[in-house]
Amino acid sequence: MNDNKQQQGLQIELTPDVAQGEYANLAVITHSSSDFVIDFARMLPGVPKASVKSRVILAPEHAKRLMLALQENITRYESIFGTIKLPNQPQPGSTIAPFSVGGGEA
Repeated sequence: MNDNKQQQGLQIELTPDVAQGEYANLAVITHSSSDFVIDFARMLPGVPKASVKSRVILAPEHAKRLMLALQENITRYESIFGTIKLPNQPQPGSTIAPFSVGGGEA
């Protein structure tokens, strides 16, 4: 093996504005035969309209890798901090929101 050969690594740049992150408490996932689209939105109590903060478009293979990575990380998290409890299990095909969408007042 050549001692001069350096190990290749992926460098990821994280700019300060992106590092701040965006809070999202709603995800809407749609797909076609070639893409998965995940819209991350913020929904506030009493506000009838959710605001999309970020859209991520993934190839099906990457969407599955994301799902597996999330499963692995949730398993690790729960082994340290305990089971994540959801107050109401979402029904298949529904969006995931932390509170009811209907009838709020501003």
